Amino acid sequence: MTVVRALARPLLSAIFIVQGAKAVRNPDPHVPKAEPVAERLVPLIKKVAPAQVGDRLPESTRNLVRLNGAAQVVGGVALASGSGRRLGALLLASSLVPTTLAGHRFWEETEPATRQAQQVQFLKNLSLLGGLLLAAVDTDGKPGVVWRTTHGAKAAKRETKRGAKLAKREARRAAAHAAHEAHHLAHSARREAKLATAHAKADLPFL
Repeated sequence: MTVVRALARPLLSAIFIVQGAKAVRNPDPHVPKAEPVAERLVPLIKKVAPAQVGDRLPESTRNLVRLNGAAQVVGGVALASGSGRRLGALLLASSLVPTTLAGHRFWEETEPATRQAQQVQFLKNLSLLGGLLLAAVDTDGKPGVVWRTTHGAKAAKRETKRGAKLAKREARRAAAHAAHEAHHLAHSARREAKLATAHAKADLPFL
């Protein structure tokens, strides 16, 4: 791990750990804003997610706020410690979406100053989301799965071509050697035949 990563991960995680812990201890201030989002997201999650996941979702918004806070604490600790950092970053990114939609719906504000303040917070959360997505795909300087898969396929293709060329070259060598041996055997057979004929003629008494 580089020094930059060792510093950046805890810095990125700090806000989630602190705010998540507050939401777990005291979710009530967040419930009114979270209610409209929960009413829309929970049925969608239950419809899309597997049954074992959807059935475990809390029914009350208060418990949903606590669950989201707990996810932020767990994800923040994982990212900050580096243990399960990529999964932790994904967990934080997932928890940030409902948090942003619940807390910073600037388009619903009518008072200009409040609208502007909420818009700034909304954009700030989008920036955090971008940082979390980068952290989720950060391989710590090591080749990623996609690169390894592509590189492995290319290497296998190169090895296959190299093996095919080597096989063709060896086949040509074997064919040339076989032809040379056949020519040598044929020449030797002709010479032996001539010698045998000469010996046979020499043994005849009347010649």
